[in-house]
Amino acid sequence: MKYLKKIIPFVVSIYFVILFCYAAISKILDFEKFQDQISASPLLNGLSQFLPYTIIIVEVIIAVLLCYRKTRTIGLIGSLFLMLIFTVYIILMLRTSKNLPCSCGGILEKMSWNQHLYFNIGCVVLTIIALGLNLKYSRPAK
Repeated sequence: MKYLKKIIPFVVSIYFVILFCYAAISKILDFEKFQDQISASPLLNGLSQFLPYTIIIVEVIIAVLLCYRKTRTIGLIGSLFLMLIFTVYIILMLRTSKNLPCSCGGILEKMSWNQHLYFNIGCVVLTIIALGLNLKYSRPAK
């Protein structure tokens, strides 16, 4: 059982590496569309000059941090904060906007906003579990 508790943070980290790399690459490949969608968002339109670059860079940095055992905790904390920010954004968009532009890339773009909210909540829960286990079981033995 202890082995499973050690492997969960690793598996969740791989999941987020794939997710963030996929999302970043999708955004880079269709960067103009991504930038236009952020500009069309009533909550983000004033940030459309630098936010697209920032999101992509943060996704890549977090993915890299998750690749190494020594930086995995920082990567999981970054994943948690990023997914919380995305989740709060979705909640605000669902509550305040009728026109909901989606700035996600690839397969994620096919989800409805409610599906995306549930997906993000699931990611937040996964991250919390992985972070808790990583903090508990990644410490060197005394």
